[in-house]
Amino acid sequence: MVAVVGPTAAGKTALSLALAHRLAGDGGAEVVNADSMQLYRGMDIGTAKLAPAQRAGVPHHLLDIWEVSRTASVAEYQRLARAAVDGILARGRVPLLVGGSGLYVRAVLDQLDFPGTDPAVRGELEAELARSGPGPLYERLRAADPAAAAAILPGNGRRIVRALEVIALTGAPFTARLPAAPRPAYRAVWLGVDRDPAELSARVAARVQRMWAAGLVDEVRGLVGQGLREGRTARAALGYQQVLAHLAGQTTEAEAYAATVRATRRFVRRQRSWFRRDPRPVWLDAARPDLVGAALAAVAAGG
Repeated sequence: MVAVVGPTAAGKTALSLALAHRLAGDGGAEVVNADSMQLYRGMDIGTAKLAPAQRAGVPHHLLDIWEVSRTASVAEYQRLARAAVDGILARGRVPLLVGGSGLYVRAVLDQLDFPGTDPAVRGELEAELARSGPGPLYERLRAADPAAAAAILPGNGRRIVRALEVIALTGAPFTARLPAAPRPAYRAVWLGVDRDPAELSARVAARVQRMWAAGLVDEVRGLVGQGLREGRTARAALGYQQVLAHLAGQTTEAEAYAATVRATRRFVRRQRSWFRRDPRPVWLDAARPDLVGAALAAVAAGG
């Protein structure tokens, strides 16, 4: 199988569609989503999710599977994604795992086990989060597991709580769940898609502008009635978190817009750091004119 990974706005989606029609001869390929927020039904504009008409006839799996009120589970995603991958392989086609959520990518491709949850420990951490916000918990995580803190946005209370819960339950750093020497679950070629940092920063700004013009504020307003504010995972998504603050009267719309650009740029830096630590991706500059040919050559060399 082939994994197309890298930071937000680099061009993973466009490359995956081009590859899907060129791989495995006439058999083609099918895409398995590895963007944690595209799993949510109705979160379309802010996640840059392709509409069915934009998918160029390529089957896509694990889009729109959860309500926004549901808390994400990497373990559940792992089960569903591997079932989709196995089904694609059984049909003689190539699975294309596409996305920038690093832990979700590794959950599919590597032999990782995820510990369960403890209601008492989780409840205590969530109560502290409600009282004091994510800042103090983030500092605690940074002291206990600097590598985990570096991979989590300081404002993402849900992920901070989960990392601290795992540390409490296992007595080991959260990142100990991610062994330095991966144990692959599938034979895969990793394609890393990136761009010059200045160019990518400009693309992030343009992407947020398009989302606002396409109606992100109205999309978020509509999802509030479907439980977005109660959804511990979905409400923390880039853009959605900032628009929710605006709708609550905590910021102006202009401030929410600017905060979304800044938060997305920070997230891009964290994604790049996450994937660059892994030696497996073959890195491709998405701006090169022969991108698809270079990607196909990398697949042929590694397949």
